[in-house]
Amino acid sequence: MVRRIDVTGTDGVRLAAWEFADPPKERAEAAGAPGVLLLHGLMGRASHWAPTARWLAERHRAVGLDQRGHGRSEKPADGPYTRDAYVSDAEAAIEQLGLGPVTVVGHAMGALTGWQLAAKRPDLVRALVVCDMRASALGAASQREWSDWFDSWPLPFATLADVRKWFGEDDPWVERPNPARGEFYAEVMAETEDGWRPVFSRTQMLRTRATWVFDAHWEELAQVRCPALVLRGLDGELGRAEAQEMVRVLPRGQYAEVADAGHLVHYDQPEGWRAAVEPFLEQLAEDNRDDREPVAP
Repeated sequence: MVRRIDVTGTDGVRLAAWEFADPPKERAEAAGAPGVLLLHGLMGRASHWAPTARWLAERHRAVGLDQRGHGRSEKPADGPYTRDAYVSDAEAAIEQLGLGPVTVVGHAMGALTGWQLAAKRPDLVRALVVCDMRASALGAASQREWSDWFDSWPLPFATLADVRKWFGEDDPWVERPNPARGEFYAEVMAETEDGWRPVFSRTQMLRTRATWVFDAHWEELAQVRCPALVLRGLDGELGRAEAQEMVRVLPRGQYAEVADAGHLVHYDQPEGWRAAVEPFLEQLAEDNRDDREPVAP
């Protein structure tokens, strides 16, 4: 079961939040469950978190947010699509939904939003999962590669099967066939009069990406005081050395990796993803219980 809740982001942008529960929880039970905010990466949407949200919902109030420019949220032509806007949107969602203090689980761009929010509002973020996001600057060459990649998309796609095949097999960025990647991109396409096109603007995606790729984000990472798990797929974009340095920089950092997973860790290997994340959340819950135990006289 999933329930849509509209929230208002910064500058009045309407954002679509999705509360997952399977099976549905009683409202009273859900009210006492610790909150989890799921933040997708660039081009993603909250529905990509559905398998994760279903097992999270057994013990948590799991909410995915379609970030501005993505999914069913508004896509204002003039933005803003700045880091401050994305962080402020997440902040507003947590407060309006009554989720805080929350565990933020973020993938790629969503992970950066998560640690920038944790640095800005430590009162709202009790823990953080950083999935396959680099803290180092990527530079101008990376941005040019993305622009060229967007230009290579054979739009419009005639069918969803064509979407799955191109992103899963024919895309020059694909090293070997990856059906999960094809499914991932099929979820961000919508049927139009002339075929299937992305639900986002590729121009807006480049504008969004430009707000972080030219800068490093180590300083903000070091300001995250809550427990944080840095997780990578062995074949992802975040290398082991950089991930371990991120753990060292984080005051309360931990490290995990998922075998046979690329950048889309939670989509590539959902069982391995759960096996890596769940112990972190369980330890967090245990620590919170210990903190609440009365001190013997």
